[in-house]
Amino acid sequence: MRRPLIAIPARFSASASALRYAAEVTARALGEAVFDAGGEPLSMHPAAPEDVPERLAFAQGVLLPGGGDLAAHWTGQEAHDTLYDVDEEQDAFDLAVARHCLDRGVPLLAICRGLQVVNAVRGGRLIQDMPSHHRHRRHLVSIEPGSELYELAGGKVEVSCYHHQCIGALGRGMRAVATAEDGAIEAVEIDALPGWFLGLQWHPEDTPHPTLFRALVTAAR
Repeated sequence: MRRPLIAIPARFSASASALRYAAEVTARALGEAVFDAGGEPLSMHPAAPEDVPERLAFAQGVLLPGGGDLAAHWTGQEAHDTLYDVDEEQDAFDLAVARHCLDRGVPLLAICRGLQVVNAVRGGRLIQDMPSHHRHRRHLVSIEPGSELYELAGGKVEVSCYHHQCIGALGRGMRAVATAEDGAIEAVEIDALPGWFLGLQWHPEDTPHPTLFRALVTAAR
């Protein structure tokens, strides 16, 4: 059976090993997770957000990955002085990708920054400076019974946590389906969409959680 094509917007990087120039990168763990789930991961150059609908025509699914902080103006907020790695070109592209997937029913798995981008598209707001205990650690999250995520992962799961921002106020139609012990939103689903969607604050490529990537690939088929 042919592997469904899963687009992964690349992340800009100032340098990469063995390359002489600035790079566009995709985390190897993400590519491997999609491939192991039966998909064909394809890195996508971030440019020209107005061309996203045409450029994404090839993709059966999209994985919107983690990355640097989202610029505050996208959520109508004042910038916090701790924001880092903000890139307006990257932001504009990711926002266009998220909007296209949600509007057109393209299956979308949004991870960490990816979820924050989706929340911005839906009119939500972010906590711009999370407590440090949400970085470089694993912790337990509680998943809402009756949610799709509950069917995929169970009621409690240990997750890999690395983020500086998170959802503050949920956007339109977004429903929190998992929370950390301190109440931070760790996963989101959206009702009444034309296609499949799951948003995760944690990094499922670290643990790993293969059922979550298989769900994306299954939806993409």
